[in-house]
Amino acid sequence: MKLDKLVGERFKERPSECAVDSHAFMVRGGYMKNMANGIFSQYPPLKRITTKIENIIRKEMDAIDGQEVLFPVALPASLWEESGRYESVGSELLRFEDRNKSPMVLGMTHEEAAVHLVREYGNSYTKYPFMIYQIQTKFRDEARPRAGMIRVREFTMKDAYSFHTSMEDLEEYYDKCYKAYQRIFARAGIPEVVVVASDSGMMGGSISHEYMLLADAGEDSIVICDECDYSANMEAAKNIIENEAGPSAEDLKKVETGDNHTIEEVCEFLGYPVERACKAVVYQKNEDDSYVVLFTRGDMEANETKITNVVGAIHPAVIEDDSVLVAGCIGPYGISDKVTVLYDSSLKGIENLCCGANEADKHYTGLNIPRDLGEVEFGDYSKAVEGGICPKCGKHSLGIARGIEVGNIFQLGTKYTKSMGMEYLDAEGKAHNPIMGCYGIGVGRLAASVCEVKHDDYGPIWPITIAPWEVHLCCMRADDEECKAFADDLYDKLQKDGLEVIYDDRNVRAGAMFSDADLLGVPVRVVVSPRNMKNACIELSTRDKSVQEQVPLDEAFDTIKKLVAKLYADIEDGVKEYE
Repeated sequence: MKLDKLVGERFKERPSECAVDSHAFMVRGGYMKNMANGIFSQYPPLKRITTKIENIIRKEMDAIDGQEVLFPVALPASLWEESGRYESVGSELLRFEDRNKSPMVLGMTHEEAAVHLVREYGNSYTKYPFMIYQIQTKFRDEARPRAGMIRVREFTMKDAYSFHTSMEDLEEYYDKCYKAYQRIFARAGIPEVVVVASDSGMMGGSISHEYMLLADAGEDSIVICDECDYSANMEAAKNIIENEAGPSAEDLKKVETGDNHTIEEVCEFLGYPVERACKAVVYQKNEDDSYVVLFTRGDMEANETKITNVVGAIHPAVIEDDSVLVAGCIGPYGISDKVTVLYDSSLKGIENLCCGANEADKHYTGLNIPRDLGEVEFGDYSKAVEGGICPKCGKHSLGIARGIEVGNIFQLGTKYTKSMGMEYLDAEGKAHNPIMGCYGIGVGRLAASVCEVKHDDYGPIWPITIAPWEVHLCCMRADDEECKAFADDLYDKLQKDGLEVIYDDRNVRAGAMFSDADLLGVPVRVVVSPRNMKNACIELSTRDKSVQEQVPLDEAFDTIKKLVAKLYADIEDGVKEYE
């Protein structure tokens, strides 16, 4: 490929709308162009990268007996009504009507389509197990798209669906996918991806894992133990609290607290540390707007996912003047029986608490939960904290990091096959619902995530397995006959040998040429210049600067090939760990 024919422009200035480095470099480098909020067109360099990622994924999915299929982007709403998700999923699902006024949706995930495709085929136990996968465009109407390709509305995704006749069989196959995903990310040049336990969310199922690439640009908080291999998404991480013995119980006493309503204001006024405050966090159920109140220790944060898993979908509460709750003064003693009340385990063992009195401008001191409230059921409803107790090794060793989710796997169970009436007959002729697994990877997000963690101040540093080209050949003086002739000949030889080469023979300044090369991030760079020709050599380097050498002209072709092969071999050495 000649660089002067490459569609797309590269420029120096960082676009003001780009908050993260990967977004800035991929706009500046001519990888993509914004079409609408969270929707991008791909120029050739990014298309070449995503195609390579797709091929890596295909290789690994085929290796574990996956069969590639293709589902429609536009789906009838009736399919989602069968599963019950047409109403339960929010505005992220784009709903519309076709010309015949039939309700339709744009697929944001394809569990329903997968069941629809195989429910007649999978009518006998002899057909199991099997796995189907697709690489397809999806649309999720994100409220806040951000970070370029990391969180978008339209995206390309590999999603796979496996079908089984027993949980044991699903678990065995789940383990195969677990390892296949590790090989995919290692082969894409990011073996450092962390696997964390996660919450299944709207997908359903009981066991799920996310593959997280630790990066400051990540939206997810990852809980990691520094002493063992425990890791979990913040949504799923257990929060274990061991309260030390504090002041003994006092009589429950109502106190006028005036305009002090926040937890900090009330604690300061009453002379209580926030660790001995019973804080109220209020939500409303989506289904009927009834109130849900979580009581937790004053320094803890509510984990909405944990709460949702118990009471169903919720949203932040609006407390009106005539409601059963008194804003700023909510407490467990004397609270209305019309409210769903949850108690976080962070309150367990504290004998002397302050809390709201459910009256305007009043709070209690001396609350003792067993004495004043009787037997209550404590649960884990708060977020894990830095330095918290690891659920696995029991040490105060938890740390919090930011991560980008680059893949996820779920054990779905019979959530979809049961609701959509998919059955098979066993050897005795009895009917059962197949058990499903689900496995997803966002292709564009993976490309952007690699760029986010592999770049310098000048542009991306692409791993050779997904780089848009393998070799970037720079002819520094196209008007120099000897220089141009050697560069042209080297370009032809490398291409005929099967190497992917981007060739820059433009008559531009060296600074502009190298700036474009940095933005394209090709792993191997070859510079042919009049000065080098006088010394009978070429300059050979890698984009990450780990290799920088002068190579004799008659050895240039073979040395370039060997360097390319070595870069591939280095990647494969990292993959072997997961075989």
